[in-house]
Amino acid sequence: MPAINASRHHGLLDLPALRKRAKRLLTAVNNGQGDDTREQLRLLGLAGPPYRLADTQWLLAREAGFASWPKLKAHADAVAFAARHPRFSADGEAGVKHWRCGNDIAHSLRIAGFSGVFQMFDDPMVMGPVPALPEDQYWQVRATYTQQAFNLGAQDIEQRQTNQRAALAQLNADSEMVLWCEGDAYDQLFLVRVLASLPCLPRRLELIEITEVPGVERFIGIGQLAPDLLAWLWPQRRALGEDALALAKQAWAAYTAPDPRAWATLAAQEHPSLPRLRAALARQLQELPGVNDGLSLTERLLLRILAQKGEMPAGRVFAQLMMHDEPLPYLGDQMFHVLLQPLIHAPLPLLLEGPGEAWAQRPLRLTELGQSILNGQANWLDQAPPPRWVGGVLVNAEHMPWVVSGNGDVSQRA
Repeated sequence: MPAINASRHHGLLDLPALRKRAKRLLTAVNNGQGDDTREQLRLLGLAGPPYRLADTQWLLAREAGFASWPKLKAHADAVAFAARHPRFSADGEAGVKHWRCGNDIAHSLRIAGFSGVFQMFDDPMVMGPVPALPEDQYWQVRATYTQQAFNLGAQDIEQRQTNQRAALAQLNADSEMVLWCEGDAYDQLFLVRVLASLPCLPRRLELIEITEVPGVERFIGIGQLAPDLLAWLWPQRRALGEDALALAKQAWAAYTAPDPRAWATLAAQEHPSLPRLRAALARQLQELPGVNDGLSLTERLLLRILAQKGEMPAGRVFAQLMMHDEPLPYLGDQMFHVLLQPLIHAPLPLLLEGPGEAWAQRPLRLTELGQSILNGQANWLDQAPPPRWVGGVLVNAEHMPWVVSGNGDVSQRA
């Protein structure tokens, strides 16, 4: 991937390279070459020639997602300054425990100069049963699901759970912790799970929470960012108080309940103490069966991709979903693979899977039933789909399952 395009993914702008490119573009358009560049400049209201360096710099800034070259330069300078002057020692970072719902930033934190303890909490609570049960029973339910769904060894799961449970059990009034989150359901459920586990407000409780980064074309997660961007994020953290803990406990109780009405109520409200929570709860609520087609939003989106583009390898479907169609990206590739299985292996499948050595290479195409459901001529809940869970809600087509409308209203299907 060229450096100019790579920066749109990891966020680390290369100002010298951008300046050189702007000069090359300027020379080309003023010499009667670079038709595409000249057309883009014309669309920006710059008729030329002759063109100035400021014109091609403005064009590159617009391509990178900034309103102007000075704004692009200001952001690049801010990131560079933060990387040179991280102020970690002054903030007492060495005594902090960095909590994250995966290990995607563990190495980058070290590269950027962070020295606090890293704590991973990677239970994918957006999938499988997340019921309101006593702790021992809850963790056993999660272990059984994770082992079956992801084909992981029992010893591996036990070790992960032991580490996570021990970390939660050690939380107390003397804890110093910083949580790194995005705004999607995977991260926000991690956030409320950890906050709801706190016995009291700890001595230090801070949150780094982002949904977009200047210059990044499609922000999926903090793990995609260059290490210097973590240093830039560090001063943007904010303290959480008792109101955030109370909201987290309420949200966790609602998400793990067998009745989603309290969850739907929270998903319809703004929450100043955790401002990204509403959108995440609303998006995850759409994983309940749709009232009109019986599909989760993820299922509906991936079927639409195949209906519009035709047969495609599963890996390309996943890429299209995450980079273009999913409104609040939260899935990893293995999670996507798990979600495909009921659609492929149900008695009346919605997808047909072709041959291929790896699952991502196997072509997928819609069945006639899948197309009929997309066309509004059938409902997936009438086709005996396998039972599944969304949070604490068991979706069983035979027992008046909870369904959701497009605007977030929930009801039981007769």
